[in-house]
Amino acid sequence: MSDFIESSFDIEVQPSFFYPEYTSTILRAPSKPLIVLKKSLAEKTGPLFEDFNLGILDHDLTKNSIKNGAPIGERIVVHGKVMNEKGQPIPHTLIEIWQANAAGRYVHKVDQHDAPLDPNFLGTGRCMTDSEGNYRFYTIKPGAYPWGNHPNAWRPNHIHFSLFGNEISSRLITQMYFPGDPLLQYDPIYQAVKAKGRELLISKFDLDITEPNFALGYRFDIVLRGNQATPFENR
Repeated sequence: MSDFIESSFDIEVQPSFFYPEYTSTILRAPSKPLIVLKKSLAEKTGPLFEDFNLGILDHDLTKNSIKNGAPIGERIVVHGKVMNEKGQPIPHTLIEIWQANAAGRYVHKVDQHDAPLDPNFLGTGRCMTDSEGNYRFYTIKPGAYPWGNHPNAWRPNHIHFSLFGNEISSRLITQMYFPGDPLLQYDPIYQAVKAKGRELLISKFDLDITEPNFALGYRFDIVLRGNQATPFENR
């Protein structure tokens, strides 16, 4: 990974720590200036995933938890490239995703949304970028769901991403949204991202990756660290 990964973030892209409309930030935003710690060898080395063993269906959420049939919903292919701000690909990085099902419900005991669970869809997957930084997932397009942040609050359709570069400090957690979603303008989590960075969170419809008679394709490229970093959640 190049030295560019160590450069500062673009404050016109990354979300603020405190955004009152996103009520969780009221309590969790830091109240004092942050202290930037000098990196030690532990942060600058690893994790390394070249020899990490993945299951053959880990990347395919339409198949990796089937019990008695195919999951319900619109099948999609999500692909893209992971790179640094110079456009150089980042190979062999582990990507994990999690999401709600087509009805807008997570497989989690805390999620009590009055929507059906799908016995054939767990909503989690993982894959490794190839030598050119490319990745691909098969999944079901997630549904919107209420989340109680404010009256009549609904989260837009989205997929959560977690990535590691070749050092522990390069971890990024972000969300991918879908083009044309009418809920984006009402969502405080999305709106908390500066206007310059919001488009970086929206995938692009990709007819070239769309598979005939099977699944629509979406492209979502990700930049780890640097001034052009994809907006992320754990600042």
